[in-house]
Amino acid sequence: MDLLFSNDRKGQYPESWYAATALHPHRHPALAGDVRADVCIVGAGFTGLSAALHMAEAGLEVVVLEAHRVGFGASGRNGGQLGSGQRVDQLALEAMIGRGDARKYWDLGEEAKALVRSLVTRHGIDCQLRDGVAWCGSRPADVVHLHDYAAHMATQYDYDMDVMGAEAFRVLCPSPDYCGGVLDMGAAHLHPLRLAQGLAQAAVVAGARIFERSHVTDVNEAAECVIRTAQGSVRASQVVYAGNGYLGSLQPRVARRVMAINNFIVATEPLGARVSEVLTRDVAVADSRHVVNYFRLSPDGRLLFGGGENYSYRFPDDIRAKVRKPMLEIFPSLRDVRLDYAWGGTLGITMKRLPLLERLRPNVFAAAGYSGHGVGTAVHAGRLLAEAAKGVSAGFDAMAELPTPPFPGGAGLRTPLLKLAMTWYAMRDRLGI
Repeated sequence: MDLLFSNDRKGQYPESWYAATALHPHRHPALAGDVRADVCIVGAGFTGLSAALHMAEAGLEVVVLEAHRVGFGASGRNGGQLGSGQRVDQLALEAMIGRGDARKYWDLGEEAKALVRSLVTRHGIDCQLRDGVAWCGSRPADVVHLHDYAAHMATQYDYDMDVMGAEAFRVLCPSPDYCGGVLDMGAAHLHPLRLAQGLAQAAVVAGARIFERSHVTDVNEAAECVIRTAQGSVRASQVVYAGNGYLGSLQPRVARRVMAINNFIVATEPLGARVSEVLTRDVAVADSRHVVNYFRLSPDGRLLFGGGENYSYRFPDDIRAKVRKPMLEIFPSLRDVRLDYAWGGTLGITMKRLPLLERLRPNVFAAAGYSGHGVGTAVHAGRLLAEAAKGVSAGFDAMAELPTPPFPGGAGLRTPLLKLAMTWYAMRDRLGI
């Protein structure tokens, strides 16, 4: 079973609030016949579109192949948080690789945020970019960690976040579940599908060719690569795998180190005056649970709430019920609120929750495994891929040094082992230990 076709209609976006409020309904043609390019990119999400834009601007002839639509996958379905640093916080990263190297990856993470902001400005992408992401804790120990982390970032990285106790945080977010947190105004949130569509438009203007409804079925990696779909083929000097959680078994080396998991989001009816029951400022929030709850308000006053995961090829039959449960744990006063949209998506995670960037052959590249931190990291990876394709690879090589070991157990055991681990973490969260 292929995750590309397990839960969605071919060539169509999911029925999400993002799709309902998308910017550009323009359809790109399907690949027909045989074409040539300098670079063929598999996947039209943030990574592939950013790579296409930067490569085309550098003078390369670029073809992008997308099985469905631009931004169809995680890039057009996620919580829209443009976070700071890497998916792993700096304290954990320092413990893993040392403070000196951790600083390097913090700087690359800041570069990623700045890149997204600059692309939005330079190309006039109306993706509702707003400053501010808060991290909060349901347990006092989690809040202590967040406050200690904020102090560490201020003293060691000269990066300031607002520290909030229980009372101050509940002024911002009146949930009875949370007892404090930090507010990072250097982070941001946005409409991810609009960002993907804007990047696609910019890439086409720069000269890239994008083919939708062009499912890649085979890649022959050679000095001249041949990338095949049912309708045609691309011959290219270089190939970039940018399918992330939807890549499947197309590239086995990547598949061993990137596991696909599913996450789910709902959008409520417009809350009107009741938005103050959720947030009193236009910021996004993520909490300290192992399976993170994340939420923000849409410009039309809806709560966009993400919560719950599963690890099978199929989404649950009732996504609304799956997400309503954690939503009401956080906001019990919203029990009577209608859920107008509910959707799921597939993301790629790695063992250590660090992104995988790799040169698989001298002319074959991959970037994946953003582990829920892809809005900035994936866009940045696209630029690093473009630099590597042109022979300037310092940033790409640095990201490629991050540890991304294979999941244990092989294809048959990796999902059961992940389910077992996630069940343990969910029990720990429920018990408050």
